[in-house]
Amino acid sequence: MKKIILLFAVIAGFALNASAQTDTKPEFKFVSETHDFGKIPQGVPVTTNFEFTNVGVEPLILTEVKPTCGCTIADYTKTPVKKGEKGIIKITYNAAAVAPFSKAIVVTSNAKTPQKYLNITGEVIAKAAAPGTR
Repeated sequence: MKKIILLFAVIAGFALNASAQTDTKPEFKFVSETHDFGKIPQGVPVTTNFEFTNVGVEPLILTEVKPTCGCTIADYTKTPVKKGEKGIIKITYNAAAVAPFSKAIVVTSNAKTPQKYLNITGEVIAKAAAPGTR
């Protein structure tokens, strides 16, 4: 009987110790992880901002924001984002080719989830010809 009580006490001790440890790692909370540009004219670059908040305890540091194609450019908050503060990831898409598009941007950081994926979509349409031109 004493062994069972001792075993239960040890298990309960481990469980309480594990629950008492808090994870202090930073973490993203995006307003949105996707953006649909809709129909955009060919040859006109478009830009959107992905805003996020650090909902973790430690400062959030973005180490890389990498678009998956050369037609997309990323700029982002380079300084550590403290607990409760906001940061921005600015994405510019070069609408060169007439076609629907769906592009991913890989965000690497020191967060609990070290890689996040942002997505942009839309459709590039041909510019209407000016009246009187062929």
